[in-house]
Amino acid sequence: MKAKQLQVDHWINTNRTFQFDVMDDRIKIIHAFQMLCPGCVYVGIPQTIKLWEKYQDEEVQIVGLHSVFENHHAMTDDALRVFVDEWRLPFPVGVDTRGKDEWMPKTMKDYRLQGTPSLIVIDHCGDIQLNHFGHMDQQKLEVFIEDLIKKKHMT
Repeated sequence: MKAKQLQVDHWINTNRTFQFDVMDDRIKIIHAFQMLCPGCVYVGIPQTIKLWEKYQDEEVQIVGLHSVFENHHAMTDDALRVFVDEWRLPFPVGVDTRGKDEWMPKTMKDYRLQGTPSLIVIDHCGDIQLNHFGHMDQQKLEVFIEDLIKKKHMT
């Protein structure tokens, strides 16, 4: 299935010229999270930081997607900026667009995410190769990513 462009209000933790295009020729890793989600904070974010440290280069692009579907009043942009700084997140974080009078953010709805943490992996052709809710074993995930990198080099 072809990936859809992320519907993001704005990006933080990056420069103004940052762009994320699901159709470019890199492998894309998207970690959807909420800053008040314990599974995100203690498992998902550390895993994404490890992926960033290992794979962030010209072939792989890694981003966070703050998809708030509960406690909207507490998860403001200012709070998110403090969170990103305190947790020292190295990757760009997009703020998932919320429709008027809708509780579920738009990208979360487009990708049919079941909750957070969720992990989306898109290959170099723009096809969704993984849409996973919850924790995934680090070693299995790295093997999966390395296989996508190999496939990219074979095309």
